[in-house]
Amino acid sequence: MTKYLAKIGLEMHCEISKTKSKVFSSAPNTYSDEPNSCVQPLDMGFPGTLPVVNKEAVRLALMASMITNCTQPEYIWFERKNYYYPDLPKGYQITQETKPIPVGIYGYVDYEYKGEMKRVRINNIHLEEDSASLDHYETTSTIDYNRSGVPLLELVTEPDFHSGEEAMAFLEHMRSVYQYAGISDADTKKGQVRCDVNVSIMDASLDENDPENWGTKVEMKNVNSFGGVRDAINYEIERQLELKENGTYDEMPQQTRRWDEDTFSTIYMRSKVDALDYKYFVEPNIPKFKVTETWLKEIRKDIPKLASERKQTYINEYQLSEYDANVLIKEKAISDYFEECIRLGIEAKAAANWVTVTIVGELNKVDLSIEDFYLTPNYLKQITDAIKEGSISSKQAKEIFYKACEEKKEPKSYMSKDNAQISDKEELLKIITAILEANTSQIEQYKNGKTNLFDYFVGQVMKETRGKANPVMTKEILMEELAKR
Repeated sequence: MTKYLAKIGLEMHCEISKTKSKVFSSAPNTYSDEPNSCVQPLDMGFPGTLPVVNKEAVRLALMASMITNCTQPEYIWFERKNYYYPDLPKGYQITQETKPIPVGIYGYVDYEYKGEMKRVRINNIHLEEDSASLDHYETTSTIDYNRSGVPLLELVTEPDFHSGEEAMAFLEHMRSVYQYAGISDADTKKGQVRCDVNVSIMDASLDENDPENWGTKVEMKNVNSFGGVRDAINYEIERQLELKENGTYDEMPQQTRRWDEDTFSTIYMRSKVDALDYKYFVEPNIPKFKVTETWLKEIRKDIPKLASERKQTYINEYQLSEYDANVLIKEKAISDYFEECIRLGIEAKAAANWVTVTIVGELNKVDLSIEDFYLTPNYLKQITDAIKEGSISSKQAKEIFYKACEEKKEPKSYMSKDNAQISDKEELLKIITAILEANTSQIEQYKNGKTNLFDYFVGQVMKETRGKANPVMTKEILMEELAKR
């Protein structure tokens, strides 16, 4: 696409899932499969109900504003965004406009894409209430108000992306930020993250920093997965390129489309509305309140170590590879598990090997999250301690690991004298001596240069001990004894 350049902006919606109640009502902020079980009259727009601001939701929103390098406001207030839809029965959404300042404005985020650091400018981040969710069937639709009133962060970027893959990398980075900061679980399976996407095409020879050179913006609403965002962008780029090539691009009106996963295409919904059409005005039932410098300092102090910082620790302090560090930080729960292993005294490289290979493999195999995984870091330490002491071999450790997972028993319950690793040097020497005396011809061949026979001798020791011989000690003793002969 050297002739043209795609300009892509994102509006990322992420529910704040870490508050006990909703943003303006006392209904529990909890995900539930039972429809309409987490509601109060306010969430359903009953007349006479009044909103009360959830201070914790505002605190977490301000924290997100700081992490994205935005400017925070001197005062917080809310506006009404007026439009009627079945999922907003009161006929408006309580939200924040960008003037003068919502919870954050004019920031930036650095994220990694294909090993390179990229920067996207943030236009604003604002706090609002989520709408109810609709399920559409052949002849009817149902409304679930559980989601209505859940605190929702909307992060609006400048059009700084140029491909679907870049946009997806940014979304994955932001999901990690929300998870590590304790703002949201950011679980797409629970509908906690959705995205609106804006795509336009411009001539690559022109200055992309001048909005006058940008093409006609096409918005795609409520894409529910990161892969869907990537695919929708890439499809829309190709669709607009075709219009460029056949000379009809300039006739295309600004519009809103939706991403259809069944047809793998975008479908026209309506002409694009502007902010003016929403008739914003200040929410009369919520007075504005001052954001003190003291409170902002407290919030900034509470920002925990994020994924990028943990990654640097894993590489620089624990000497892990970049690959292992990336696997460990991809999900906060995995990283937390690993850090608990370190806190318990498991050696970092050993813990990383167990987590990135054996544990992640097992979780993928049984489709389980690490929070529900039976083998806790304390149980893993039973295995790693036994390996370190020489009482079990690496092979036995794997067998014990899988047995413990399957039968839901402590690993140490499988460790007994009968299956313990043989690490007594005298006992091993006696076994090895007997094996060498029974294999004089193989020793002769080994001495004459057939060095691969060393593995044969190791195998004989393992066969004799039913795999219980300490492999490191076995090899050391064999080397010494063969050198004497």
